[in-house]
Formats: sequence, structure tokens, C-alpha cells
Amino acid sequence: MNMKVLFVVRSMAMLVVTTLISGCTVPFLSGYGANRQSREDFEHHVEAVFRLQNQMTSEVMMLLESNKIKNPERLMQAEQNMQQICADLNEYVSRDLDGLSSGLLLSQRVEKSAIACEQAASAIKSLLKDE
Repeated sequence: MNMKVLFVVRSMAMLVVTTLISGCTVPFLSGYGANRQSREDFEHHVEAVFRLQNQMTSEVMMLLESNKIKNPERLMQAEQNMQQICADLNEYVSRDLDGLSSGLLLSQRVEKSAIACEQAASAIKSLLKDE
């Protein structure tokens, strides 16, 4: 085999192995997020999740201030849990609003946590219906 071809083959193999070992996704082959969406669909989904969790935070704050909640501890714990789960998404959006780069690792964490963030926000929405 020609030395140049051998070098290219080895380089490509190392790239593939490095990508697989590092846990990086190859979006153009597999899509984004747990549902393997297109980039545009994933961005819309993440934006909707961000809006939902912000809406839930606002509603919880208003209810807590009104002192009309049956079980404030349960609601506060759920809200704190949501904030922890959604921390990467909030950091991502904050950096974006400040014009800063989010970096590959933060982007990957957002990709991995978007559904969990949505589920945590939906859990609060359910709790609010019970209040």
C-alpha cells in the first residue's frame, strides 16, 4: 500500500477511535439530543425547555410569595431539583446572551440533560396544578 494512503487510513482510524473514546457524538451521522433530532429541531426543543423551566421558576416564586401553598417545602424542593438538573442549560443560555462561547463540553452536557430538564419542569407544572 502506498505510504500516503496508509498514513491517511491510520489518521482516519485514529480520529474515529478518539471520537468514540471521548464520547463525542458525530451530529451529522446521529443527530442531536436523546431523540436524535436535526440541529434546528433540537435548538427549538431546547429553547422550549428553557422557556418552560423559566416559567415554572416564575410561577413557583409568585406562589411562594403569596403564602397560598399547601406544601411549600415539596414545591421548593422540586424547584431546587429542577434548577440543578437545568444548570447546564441555564449556563449555556447565559453565556450565549453575554456573547460568550459555550464550548463543546457544555454543549454536550446540554444535549444530554435537555430531556431531564424538561421532565423536572413538567413535574413542577404537575405540582402547581395540585395547589
